[in-house]
Amino acid sequence: MSSSSSSSSSSKDGNGNGNGSGGVGGHYGARRGGDFEGPSSSRQRRRAVNEVWPEPFVEALAAQVAIEASRSVGRLAAAAALANVFQVCSTWRAVSRSDLLWHRLTRRIWGRTNLLHATWRDEYIYRHRTAQNFRTRRYTHFNLYFDPSDVDNPDGLTCRCLTLSYLYLACGFADGAVRLFDLTTRLHVRTFRPQHSDRLGQFSRAVSGIIITDSQLIFATLDGDIHVAVIDDVANETRTAHFGSVMDDGVLIDFTGCSRYWVGLYAGLAGRAFHIWDRQAEEVFVGGDLTDHNTVMGWRMLTEFTEFVGRVRVTSHESAVACTSSRVIIFDLRNQGMVLGERGYGRGIYVTSVDVNAGAYIVVENRELENQNRRLAIVRRVDTFEEVCRFSLRADRNVNVMGCMNQGYALMCVEGVIRVWEVEGGEYMYSFRERIGEEVIAFVGDDRHVAASCGTNIHLWDFGA
Repeated sequence: MSSSSSSSSSSKDGNGNGNGSGGVGGHYGARRGGDFEGPSSSRQRRRAVNEVWPEPFVEALAAQVAIEASRSVGRLAAAAALANVFQVCSTWRAVSRSDLLWHRLTRRIWGRTNLLHATWRDEYIYRHRTAQNFRTRRYTHFNLYFDPSDVDNPDGLTCRCLTLSYLYLACGFADGAVRLFDLTTRLHVRTFRPQHSDRLGQFSRAVSGIIITDSQLIFATLDGDIHVAVIDDVANETRTAHFGSVMDDGVLIDFTGCSRYWVGLYAGLAGRAFHIWDRQAEEVFVGGDLTDHNTVMGWRMLTEFTEFVGRVRVTSHESAVACTSSRVIIFDLRNQGMVLGERGYGRGIYVTSVDVNAGAYIVVENRELENQNRRLAIVRRVDTFEEVCRFSLRADRNVNVMGCMNQGYALMCVEGVIRVWEVEGGEYMYSFRERIGEEVIAFVGDDRHVAASCGTNIHLWDFGA
């Protein structure tokens, strides 16, 4: 890749030729015994390499070099390692045209299995450049707009949750509407509304969570209803896939999922914290005591905008991470919600700081460190609770901390300032140039975009290559 080729160097050592394994890394050295080989001998040795090393072996070697570089130094280092391999000789350089190689590297290094560009080489380059943009604070900021004339109650204009996909940003509002924005044009393209139902409070129809699949948008409201719409089908209205029962289940305080499962986190009744559905909207599990101590706060969400009670996020391992201000639980979506692990926090955590990316999750503790007004953030692996990194951030006890995480970076929004840390080592990188106000209600990010809502204002940052 052109962005990395400047880091490559000649593969010749002191003899004018790459030695056994050192030629790949571009090391220099002296020939044993002081003999000297001229340029013709170097060319002969290179031709011998062409004849001896079969292409599948070179391809496997290139993949291993790149993967090891990403593990030991970081994912961005894989490009420089590949550039060194490709410069050894023409046969090794030809491997760079193998789409199988780029497919393997995109999957192993960037965790991507869906091809969104013309070739897997293009996909890899896009992922690399976008991650590089994240590291160097290279982005474009936008304010997103929509027509509010169809909203009767001003409280309905509050955006309470956000969800990103590769093509869209979905914004869920307090009146039950979900507005869909095209990420390429940044234009409002559709509005989805739930079918009319009885109100059990001013905010009973408020959107509590959104899932976007390849063709569908699924969203839930606090009263427990789950609605499904086909994104490109403008002729048909949104249908209700599941009718909630607040008196039987409690308040649906958060909702998320993936292509296979939907997960709801409830508060209001004991022993019914988790609900899991398969993609045909058949309920497969109800149970859990995570929110048993938050019943009153759950009921209050129907009538007033209170603090966040809990959060749930789905991992790439078909498990979910759920939390309240005092506990974090990881449970299995495939095995009747079996709890895989949990951690208690005596001094509490910031519920809105918790997020998941692939097989890791982040949480910010509410206990004060030795340095005044600083809190501890920890990234852990979902399957083992092993600590990946930790860092501290400045936050008063009575302010909210909004967090999100992508493959390489953790982002925290405190009092309208967004700061970025590297996940692999916990290094502080930078803060966003824009201050977006102190009342941030929703905050979301992926490998290319970051979005935040402040009341009726929606902000979008694009780090795209």
